[in-house]
Amino acid sequence: MPEPFLELVDISKSYPGVVALDHVGLAVSPGEVIALIGENGAGKSTLMRVLGGVVEPSGGTIRVDGAERSALTVAEAIAAGIAFVHQELNLFDNLDVAGNVFIGREPVHGGPLRLIDRKALYARTQPLLDRLGTDFAPDALLADLSLAQRQLVEIMKALSLEARLVIMDEPTSSLTLSETDRLMRVIAGLKADGVSIIFITHRLNEVMQCADRAVVLRDGRMVGALTRAELSPAAMIRLMIGRDLKSLYVPPAAPPGEAVLDIVEAVTDTYPERPVSLSLRRGEILGLAGLVGSGRTELARVIFGVDPLRGGVIRLEGDPIRVASPRAAIDHGIYLIPEDRKGCGLLLDVSIAENISLPDLSSYLRFFLVNTAQETENARTQRERLNIRAPDVGTTVGSLSGGNQQKVVLAKWLSMRPKVLIFDEPTRGVDVGAKQEIYEMLRRLADAGVAILMISSDMEEVIGVSDRIAVMHEGAISGFLDRSQFSEHNVLQLAVGHAVEMRVP
Repeated sequence: MPEPFLELVDISKSYPGVVALDHVGLAVSPGEVIALIGENGAGKSTLMRVLGGVVEPSGGTIRVDGAERSALTVAEAIAAGIAFVHQELNLFDNLDVAGNVFIGREPVHGGPLRLIDRKALYARTQPLLDRLGTDFAPDALLADLSLAQRQLVEIMKALSLEARLVIMDEPTSSLTLSETDRLMRVIAGLKADGVSIIFITHRLNEVMQCADRAVVLRDGRMVGALTRAELSPAAMIRLMIGRDLKSLYVPPAAPPGEAVLDIVEAVTDTYPERPVSLSLRRGEILGLAGLVGSGRTELARVIFGVDPLRGGVIRLEGDPIRVASPRAAIDHGIYLIPEDRKGCGLLLDVSIAENISLPDLSSYLRFFLVNTAQETENARTQRERLNIRAPDVGTTVGSLSGGNQQKVVLAKWLSMRPKVLIFDEPTRGVDVGAKQEIYEMLRRLADAGVAILMISSDMEEVIGVSDRIAVMHEGAISGFLDRSQFSEHNVLQLAVGHAVEMRVP
């Protein structure tokens, strides 16, 4: 292996009350494919943001071609040949391929008019298209390209900067199997050209397919590395886990009842060839686990009517229902607390009371006007019930902490007699004290007969709170676990598509 051209030495990064990175080291050699793996929250993204100059480390040294510095700026990272292909692509739909690749660096003519030289622009773009074996032209409008093709455009942007290292963050999370295979061929071609790759992924089969070695982060620390010869799903899982779980589980007051919600062969747009079936029982907390891109949120969006159901049946209390919109789901008593509470669950610039009444506004109308006294009274009841910490219910939601914002989302649904509650990442961005309160609320709701589907990427949470766990892998349910089968190992085995010995629940 050639000598490293890039080294991270004892990199640390601390935020108030949180150590995100703790003396992490990493060396990158030319033409090397490194898989960076670990559970959600392990520090992978923070480390890459340090490498890209977006985050300044609290300590440590970065060496580029032997030159040492305490941090990189974004401009210095680009000059060093470090480029990102983000999971959320940074492209412009209204531009063509060439315009996206060379945005801000277009060749110009016309003297002081500085008109874009389209002919020269397309001529510069074509060799990059040829290098990646694409099937579209430099003048193709980005809006007409598939997600996989757009990802290739992002890689072309990196190569146009003469990148020596391309960092790919979950690049296959939204790709089909055939598109993933194509990306693997692109990575092999870049490796043959001497370009290094850092490949962040939860899909261990892809690590086996393309990586020269795997580096494992856990709780902000580098806990091990595996050479190509040492790579195996079992070895990677062992390094990824390595911690004890404190007990969070509170048993239900009574055994779960009959099925309230049955999902039968449901088909989503994201995974049209991977139908999903599961049953959710009255009084049960069913944890839905899986890695990033496994299809958990997509399933929740279909159940709640945000996305269309492309096939299969949804049954509520035994009867088939049609959920063509969120309003239809709400009318059936199916409610969603979304992962992005700020973007999808709340109106940040209005009051607590207005947020709580919004989905059931017709109940507060008197002669076509909102009865604000009734609205305020209900909000005060929910504030006391959920211990929402705010001066009064007229406080704007945007001024609340993350935990209290989450309680406001929950409060608006609890005002409306839920049958099924879907929680997507219920404690993301929530402090420890508020987490415990939310867990206690979940159990109280289940004990009151509500059926709860809890989607979570937090292993401690999904094992510590759930009565039963369903695990998704690439769009389908890979298995169910009852409490006697709960372990991080079993959940991760199912999450990466490997079977475990288990009883049928």
